[in-house]
Amino acid sequence: MTRWTRTLAALAATLAATLVAAPAQAQPYPNKPITWIVPFTPGGITDTTSRSVAKRMSETLGQNIVVENRPGVGGSLATEQVARMPADGYTILYATSGTMAANLALYKNLKYDPLKDFTPVHGMFLSPLLLVTEAGKPYKSVADLIAAAKKDPGGINYGSAGPGTGTHLTGELFQTRTGTKLVHVPYKGTSPALQDLLGGRLDIMFDYTTILLPHIKAGKLRPLAVMSTQRLASLPDVPTIAEAGVNGAESSAWSSIVVPAGTPADVVKKLSDAMHAALTDKAVVAPFIENGSTPMVDLERDKLKAFIASEMRKWADVVKTSGASLN
Repeated sequence: MTRWTRTLAALAATLAATLVAAPAQAQPYPNKPITWIVPFTPGGITDTTSRSVAKRMSETLGQNIVVENRPGVGGSLATEQVARMPADGYTILYATSGTMAANLALYKNLKYDPLKDFTPVHGMFLSPLLLVTEAGKPYKSVADLIAAAKKDPGGINYGSAGPGTGTHLTGELFQTRTGTKLVHVPYKGTSPALQDLLGGRLDIMFDYTTILLPHIKAGKLRPLAVMSTQRLASLPDVPTIAEAGVNGAESSAWSSIVVPAGTPADVVKKLSDAMHAALTDKAVVAPFIENGSTPMVDLERDKLKAFIASEMRKWADVVKTSGASLN
């Protein structure tokens, strides 16, 4: 074989390899498994929600979505990591009111900016807190509670799952909006706080429907208000906090998915459409609705970005007023 013949043969082999590889490179997104990062421990509501929704999204996208838990620093550790990952749509972050809003005010040295480092994809669920008291307490309404608190400043306490948690900051927000002074009793988690509330050692508590609903149905806790703009289907007789006479005290945990900034728009749309399909699937959302959560069906992309910005401002003000810090 002459040198010229060998050169032609090499060129032909290169061209053939290129032609074979081209279709693989041109495969539409997604063409490999997607990783869904949950910045919290396994087994909790954030984990179970993610796995349920991710399973439905994988069916729409035709590709596996693998849920991976990476807890630490109130969810901020994994959030920082995802902010630096490739913007190719193969890493999704489960983002919350804590990691995208409250933590920005609570932790002074976070290395990410929710609006600059991420592209919002779609909201997931909105889970309002409830204001409850133990059934034997004298407060029959929010008005009763406020009147008692103003008559005896510092005479009413409320428990929380710990400093800087949503259950704590909601109490601070309530005081700001009502002009009352309550005593905050922080616990290491919801369970011990709930036990003291049930035992009558706490006066009130702000916490999530999933946790409180069984005790409300058992008649052990009295719900005074739902901290949202709409009543809950599971507790239709409980007024919203505004209906109870307090404006601007709405407080809900919320979840969403975001991807690293710079992810192609067509990829973001595919992910958003898949989330929308999951949130409009009754089989997927029914258990969450029953426990007081509302699917954020219309909160996608630019709408989600505006929502995150408003939540950042709101909770920064509350944290500043409360003086809470986790550094």
